[in-house]
Amino acid sequence: MDSLKPLIGLTLERLQDVAAECGMPRFAAGQMAKWLYDKRVTTIDDMTNLSKTARKKLGERYCVGREDPKMRAVSVDGTAKYLFEGAGGRDIEAVMIPDRDRATLCISSQAGCKMNCYFCMTGKQGWHGNLSAAQIINQVLSVPESAQLTNIVFMGMGEPMDNLDAVLDTIKILTAPWGLAWSPKRITVSSIGKLKELKVLLDTTKVHIAISVHSPFSEERGRLMPVEKAYPVKEVIGLLRGYDFAHQRRLSVEYIMWHGVNSDMRHADALARLLHGADCRVNLIRFHAIPGVELKPCAEQVMVQFRDRLNDLGITATIRASRGEDIMAACGMLAGKAKPKQE
Repeated sequence: MDSLKPLIGLTLERLQDVAAECGMPRFAAGQMAKWLYDKRVTTIDDMTNLSKTARKKLGERYCVGREDPKMRAVSVDGTAKYLFEGAGGRDIEAVMIPDRDRATLCISSQAGCKMNCYFCMTGKQGWHGNLSAAQIINQVLSVPESAQLTNIVFMGMGEPMDNLDAVLDTIKILTAPWGLAWSPKRITVSSIGKLKELKVLLDTTKVHIAISVHSPFSEERGRLMPVEKAYPVKEVIGLLRGYDFAHQRRLSVEYIMWHGVNSDMRHADALARLLHGADCRVNLIRFHAIPGVELKPCAEQVMVQFRDRLNDLGITATIRASRGEDIMAACGMLAGKAKPKQE
């Protein structure tokens, strides 16, 4: 089985190549796509409108590629964390967040991360490899709540712009009529702001964008996020100003708040100046303590005052509800190596 190539993660164009390779007519690609992404079969033998000969040839080189989660942990607030096979010997995690009539799945695009942000547990483990489009879409197809999902956020392990080709293929599968046929408005991609790759994402998709800022001051952001040196936040916001976020898509600014670091009114005023003219909203995020990091979370009242100051300055800001901290599933806590507690 290890030598067989997975069919999930392949776009219609690539499935057409597979059909030709296995001596099937071109239209068989559409049939395979329907079985994979609509009917969500787990074996090639389930593709009953392909001939037995075609299925045999296909099965000699390919498998569907679905893999169940290795483990599941459930938080007291209903958040569920799933452990999947990753890359480079490191497992990866996906998090399902239920919220009234919404079910959001936070998915990973890499095992580990190269960005090495000071406050992030994923970055502390280093980078172990990119996930294939098959491994990314498998998270969507293989969680038990798959059929109930309403939203997908690329906010799990890894920097999506570091694995752009696989992320773009996954988005195509999620949104194409031959795939899951989702509206791109149901998908958000989070990034630190790699400019070239971010521009490609903006130009080729209509998904929502979330940008990690965490400080409006370059030197300070650089201490928290080494990527600031290569991709200054002012340049990232400058790029985003050139796109329409008022109608077809939404721009969110992610801002984790730390006591005594980035939470005073000076930071609020500077953040408002940085974002002036950008049609966006700011998500203020509670910090969740991780080992080896001395940063401390802000008091709730400080976050409320910061939010109100931004709103007074014309920047829409909200405080994001914290979910899944007790199972290490909250923002910045995904590590993919510790076994989560089971139900």
